[in-house]
Amino acid sequence: MSAAAPVCRDCGAVAPNDGIRRCGACGSPRLLRHPELHSLTIAHVDCDAFYAAVEKRDAPELRDRPVIVGGGKRGVVSACCYIARMYGVRSAMPMFKARKLCPEAAVIPPNMKKYARVGREVRRLMLETTPLVEPLSIDEAFLDLSGTEKLHGGSAAQTLVRFARGADQALGITVSVGLSYNKFLAKLASDLDKPRGFSVIGRGDALSFLAPRPVGTIWGVGPSLQKALMRDGLLTVGQLRERPEEDLIRRYGAIGRRLSRFSRGQDDRTVEPDSPTKSISAETTFERDLASESALSKALWPLCETVSERLKAAELAGRGVTLKLKTADFKIRTRSRMTDAPTQLADVIFRTASKLLRGEADGTAYRLIGVGMTALDGATNADLPDLLDPDATRRAEVERAIDHVRKKLGKASIAKGRGL
Repeated sequence: MSAAAPVCRDCGAVAPNDGIRRCGACGSPRLLRHPELHSLTIAHVDCDAFYAAVEKRDAPELRDRPVIVGGGKRGVVSACCYIARMYGVRSAMPMFKARKLCPEAAVIPPNMKKYARVGREVRRLMLETTPLVEPLSIDEAFLDLSGTEKLHGGSAAQTLVRFARGADQALGITVSVGLSYNKFLAKLASDLDKPRGFSVIGRGDALSFLAPRPVGTIWGVGPSLQKALMRDGLLTVGQLRERPEEDLIRRYGAIGRRLSRFSRGQDDRTVEPDSPTKSISAETTFERDLASESALSKALWPLCETVSERLKAAELAGRGVTLKLKTADFKIRTRSRMTDAPTQLADVIFRTASKLLRGEADGTAYRLIGVGMTALDGATNADLPDLLDPDATRRAEVERAIDHVRKKLGKASIAKGRGL
């Protein structure tokens, strides 16, 4: 097989490399071409407008309508379909603004259990493709298809075309694929041709592809760093590449190494199928802004219970508690504190987050509150008896007793006083 033989994106057939414009097997004009097409093995797969796509799949009458998945007038857009995006609607946009931009949209409350179920099916298809799957979220992952050619009877590109077809036919959703020789470029490629995209970046065209891109293209370059780079006259990735690595490190710290290497198309990160969970969090948007500590504290407790439940289900514990608040004018405040020992108890999370909240309950009106746990590890050494604090030990025993009752009779069967 010629290294440049095109692959049909609709049926997966390999076409002769003779300038043919349509697939000889199915007649499709969607032929995938690239000089390195059959030698690249690192992919990024991203489901297209995942939440909205699942809702459209389950309600065919919405197929040609703009769909926004989100909660309430004061919530934010969780996802939106590509029709809604044509009106300017975007994820994380306030719902009132999205409704104003697209008043004819069908607005659907999020159904996370359903999305998680479909996400697991997508993951199953990925794992049938290769065991080297590194999930990034419910609907996207990196895949390393090295060594799968004999197993699947074709190159990684052919296998990924079949995967995309399988997701469409079996699950009723579409995916976009980026194929390259490293994770950084595969992720960039998957965003180039959405929806139902399949883009390739090889070693031969990586530098020319990257050169004109804005510096914000590089993973990890947020708004503040991007502004700093622009102040220093570094607007494009190509301009970054002209600077010696040691100069970038001296000027911008440790991330300077990444700036230098990514600008050259270099990324030595491997696909890690057992990548550990780094944080677990929960948040809620209020129907009306809240300012008093008591009202915010009341909203904080159920979130701490949710985070605790997720930690226990994952058999994890954490030491870093982070409080998140969003002001009425959409500015975000985050405050963090480490606990004395690893915990998965809602009571400990709440007590720690409450101390952080006390400093922020200064009369500012907030529209959102959230809490999360970081510095995660196994739960073996979590919440051990404390001889110096018998009250803490008693609270831990009470919480475990409540967990036991809920496991048998349901979550609504028993609650702590602060949750009523």
